[in-house]
Amino acid sequence: MIRVLLADDEHLVRGAIAALLGLESDLEVVAQVGRGDEVADAVARTGADTAVLDIEMPGKGGLEVAAELRAAAPACGVLMLTSFGRPGYLRRALAAGARGFLAKDAPVDQLAGAIRKVHEGGRYIDTELAAAAMASGENPLTARETQVLRAAAEGKAVADIARSLHLTEGTVRNYLSSAITKTGAANRMSAIRTAQGMGWL
Repeated sequence: MIRVLLADDEHLVRGAIAALLGLESDLEVVAQVGRGDEVADAVARTGADTAVLDIEMPGKGGLEVAAELRAAAPACGVLMLTSFGRPGYLRRALAAGARGFLAKDAPVDQLAGAIRKVHEGGRYIDTELAAAAMASGENPLTARETQVLRAAAEGKAVADIARSLHLTEGTVRNYLSSAITKTGAANRMSAIRTAQGMGWL
């Protein structure tokens, strides 16, 4: 029996997935949580073999949780579910240690198959999402540009970003300018929208 943890902040979606997976003879949903910061404790408590994580959740996002589980519970395979076919999400999920990546609207038999594959130590990547990620190319932003642009997306002023990242205001402006150029955007807000749309933030 494969013990599965479901993490999704949409209660109805989570409940529907749990009910459908419960019909599979070799899968048992042992925990359901609605926040990313509840996942690690639930995995430790239940001994879940596979964690099925939504990318965007309160507390901690699925990408952050995947990296946390890789360190705290390496035996627990991670399968990411996403409503957003953003190419950058796939690359970031794999970098965080996820072994599966699937659209949230996939048929339940595909999800069940992906859980089994991840549990066996293999990978399961949605082919359309993989193709989109390959076609989009690499994220052109450096780690620091991403960090600065993410802070700007949260509405922080240049001075606040500089203070929180221990940079000068001029350096923050340079990173923002570079991010604007690399995304082909006209201004900071446009760069943020482009980066978010690609899943780079």
